[in-house]
Amino acid sequence: MSGKIPARRRTALPAPVGHPIFAFMRWIPALIAYCLPFSAVAHPHVFIDTGLEFIVDESGNLTHVRVTWAYDEFYSLLVLEDMRLDQDGDGVLSEAEEQRLAGFDAQWVEGYNGDLVILAADQPVALSGPLEPRATTEDGRIVTTHLRKVEGEPVPAQALSAKPFDETFYTAYEVTRPVTVTGPETCRIDRFEPDIDGELAQMQAFLLTLDADYDLEENDIPLVGERFATEIRVSCPAT
Repeated sequence: MSGKIPARRRTALPAPVGHPIFAFMRWIPALIAYCLPFSAVAHPHVFIDTGLEFIVDESGNLTHVRVTWAYDEFYSLLVLEDMRLDQDGDGVLSEAEEQRLAGFDAQWVEGYNGDLVILAADQPVALSGPLEPRATTEDGRIVTTHLRKVEGEPVPAQALSAKPFDETFYTAYEVTRPVTVTGPETCRIDRFEPDIDGELAQMQAFLLTLDADYDLEENDIPLVGERFATEIRVSCPAT
């Protein structure tokens, strides 16, 4: 596969810039720590603004998904300093530096799902590892993209559900960048936000049932990432 995707019409869901739910996500660690008698609880350390492009062929099948990750300022600074990039500190990378940076987050261990779960008619969609990794910076933040190919049987893009999340919640993914469909112009995109207040209340209620001496590092830490994930649904007409 050449990896080149022909340009076609796109259906787009605009990024909800400034949506209060995303600002609130960054306060979750502090709220949890304030409410609990112990601090060893899962909470985000890296924040990523996410965008998705669903690529649908002429037969109405999903063929690829292009993922955009925009890292928070602090994590971006750590990576750039570690790789000795942007030495002049202007927040802009040269072409050579972009080539060096490309793929730094595409070295996945076996079994890693790329923090992305896609369902078609409630069945998991098998995706390749990252292809065509690219990287740049925007206002000092690292922004990367990678392409993932749908593997196995054709997947009709009639009832797709996508959730970007890290189940351990070490990384918090927020769908603040554009979500688009490249293909049939009549495809529909809907988004469903998590009930942040409700999920926090349930988490707090559960953790408060534990003894103050309970060691979360030696026991199973609740996997809460999906509970805070935005769901994107895509529906394209059958052809």
